[in-house]
Amino acid sequence: MESSGMLRGLLVVGLVAAVCHGQASHEVSAEDFGLDPPESAADKDLVEALEALLGQMHPPEKRGSIPMCGMGDRCAMKFGPRIGKLCDCGRGANCNLYLLKCI
Repeated sequence: MESSGMLRGLLVVGLVAAVCHGQASHEVSAEDFGLDPPESAADKDLVEALEALLGQMHPPEKRGSIPMCGMGDRCAMKFGPRIGKLCDCGRGANCNLYLLKCI
């Protein structure tokens, strides 16, 4: 909960900084000459921090791992007498093997 609030706050600050930076008026801009504006070190640091934070929030899925599914989603499938898992139900939910849904 705290990390998602911190992520939202960081994203809001980044967006406000980008909007404020874009509203600054310059007598002569790089767009007038057809050049791309150079990225500042602060922008690069902010991008690296956001990527690191997102990497911690959503680690890459391992091969063979079962994805998470929500409440009421189909979590299993019957293959004749066998039942195969499609996804793993979240906390407080179980895969009902009769309905084949998370309840």
